[in-house]
Amino acid sequence: MKDLLTVTGFHKDRRHRSVRKRGMAHASSGINLEDAIEKIPMRARSQSWLIRTRHLLHEEREPPPLISHMMLIFSFLLILLSFPWCLFFCVKVVKEYQRAVIFRLGRLIKGGTKGPGLFFVLPCIDTMKIVDLRVLSFDVPPQEILSRDSVTVSVEAVIYFRVSNPVISVTNVNDAQFSTRLLAQTTLRNVLGTKTLSEMLSERDAIASITEKVLDEGTDPWGVKVERVEIKDIRLPHQLMRSMAAEAEAVRKARAAIIAAQGEKDASA
Repeated sequence: MKDLLTVTGFHKDRRHRSVRKRGMAHASSGINLEDAIEKIPMRARSQSWLIRTRHLLHEEREPPPLISHMMLIFSFLLILLSFPWCLFFCVKVVKEYQRAVIFRLGRLIKGGTKGPGLFFVLPCIDTMKIVDLRVLSFDVPPQEILSRDSVTVSVEAVIYFRVSNPVISVTNVNDAQFSTRLLAQTTLRNVLGTKTLSEMLSERDAIASITEKVLDEGTDPWGVKVERVEIKDIRLPHQLMRSMAAEAEAVRKARAAIIAAQGEKDASA
């Protein structure tokens, strides 16, 4: 036994001496720890720092297990003590076209959503938000848009959309419907601003298709799917309408005069 301890102590002493020698060699060669860190590529340092930061943030977001278990136990005790009155608060019913996004102690539960049908929630620690999956619509208020040929027009449109991902629509945006409304207005302005007046009047379907595609790409991170865009009305300024009507009247009179002259010529021949 004494020989075994002697051998073990000998190996430990050798390891300590080798570590001290390596430290003395680094010191004699003038290598500094800060200089060594500076020589590490910035990208590698930033990536490692980002990984460590994400890990720390993830650990901070997780509630302490003891508190979490205590809250669960308290919730179950509350259910037992208040049974059967607690059923009015614990039993929830979600319709076929709805989904319930549930958070437990502020964190999204496993699976994300519940429904359709009947399910239970825990009092005091569960919060729920109902999301409608049906196709919804809203009118885009009249937008004053300057066309590419410097004509100001007022355009109205209708947007049809639905929530494709209930979890993302709750966690990624505060109000998916309101945000879609605002984005629809700016998208309509941007698309119509690249068109001339004649293109607006003759290419409504193409403009609606482009607007739908751009709007759908913008709302995809919010869990919203744009189903359809319709251009309701394009209103011209009154002065422009009067000038266009006068021009059309002049064209009609000119054509009528040409037809009358041609008829007299044919009659005299």
